[in-house]
Amino acid sequence: MNIIKYPNRTEWTTLLERPHRDASELRETVQTVLDQIRQYGDSAVKAFEEKFDKVRLDSLAVSEAEMAEAKGLVSEDLKDALKLAHANIEKFHASQKFEGEKVETAPGVVCWQKSVAIEQVGLYIPGGTAPLFSTVLMLATPAKIAGCKEIVLCTPPNREGKVNPAILMAAKIAGVNKIFKAGGVQAIGAMAYGTESVPKVSKIFGPGNQFVMAAKQQVSLHEVAIDMPAGPSEVAVVADETANPVFVAADLLSQAEHGIDSQVILITTSEAMAEKVSVEVDRQLALLPRKEIAEKSLQYSKLIIVKDMEEVVEMTNEYAPEHLILAVKDYMAFAERVVNAGSVFLGNYSCESAGDYASGTNHTLPTSGYAKAYSGVNLDSFCRKITFQELTAEGIRIIGPAVELMAAAEQLDAHKNAMTVRLEDIKN
Repeated sequence: MNIIKYPNRTEWTTLLERPHRDASELRETVQTVLDQIRQYGDSAVKAFEEKFDKVRLDSLAVSEAEMAEAKGLVSEDLKDALKLAHANIEKFHASQKFEGEKVETAPGVVCWQKSVAIEQVGLYIPGGTAPLFSTVLMLATPAKIAGCKEIVLCTPPNREGKVNPAILMAAKIAGVNKIFKAGGVQAIGAMAYGTESVPKVSKIFGPGNQFVMAAKQQVSLHEVAIDMPAGPSEVAVVADETANPVFVAADLLSQAEHGIDSQVILITTSEAMAEKVSVEVDRQLALLPRKEIAEKSLQYSKLIIVKDMEEVVEMTNEYAPEHLILAVKDYMAFAERVVNAGSVFLGNYSCESAGDYASGTNHTLPTSGYAKAYSGVNLDSFCRKITFQELTAEGIRIIGPAVELMAAAEQLDAHKNAMTVRLEDIKN
């Protein structure tokens, strides 16, 4: 890994840049696929499945027989792990339920909010080199708690036309309504536009490669909402002299193995710690089955040594990482100063893997610095807030003249008149 010592603040912006790819050609390819899906529906989805996933499908829908078969293919130990993770995710997200209060803003003027579930949501679950069945739990569980009526899941099949059985098992545990064999851009298009088989949804959630991300962003311009803009996964580890270099290296590599464009960063005040972590990364990397992926990812990764903890805090907030691990002695004091991060892991035993799978927090998080403006997926991601207001005659008397004045000042006479006729009615 690249070790950078005591960079000047003027270098921080360049130093903390994410790896970039030219997406202009990619957008054109994505739009071509989306246009075909919109025009030809199921037949286009099947054609692209044959082209990209090398499988010829008779039906896009996963059948009850396939669900039953999957149950027998998943070990009892993994089923138990899925149920434990689901229970923790359910417990944490259920605690986020919104209780609106009626507020009398003025005598005779009462306002309140109600949380209402999005009725149809679509979940995209990658199924390539790492079939992310954990993401099924992360997305379907809060959708179910929120009260979404239709939870649609799309995931690519293998060359035999089968979906990973752990993905199907997780979907059953979490309460997914409908599952379809479709990957990539064609899956996003199917959920955005609707086909003969796949229902049109109002919001699409889930990670994916650069094509999936581009497709989500393109359909979000006109058709549907999406969870958040997202890029490759990332982690920043903050470590002081009390950190365990074996743990730190393991955390960096756990993120690096996600994909060749993932980014991992260590920020520390200790040169000795940076050296120990570097050696430990090399040692653990050699043992990884996904060594080649992690190795390429590490090209974008850095061990940064800064002069003091004040600089560590400022650099961390400037980077705004998707995942932030605080392997420092006084991690609670540090945590109080974190303002830009997707999910934060406190202390030497709080590994990112815990949040990725089973602690209960959500692992669908903002990347590429979007943590400065976006939250990770939570219960509210599956809801809308509708506001209500009720005015009595007394309320009209109290705020009516102000409304008339403001409307007149904006030269919106019809707005003014809507209040004037009511004031006159009350006088009479």
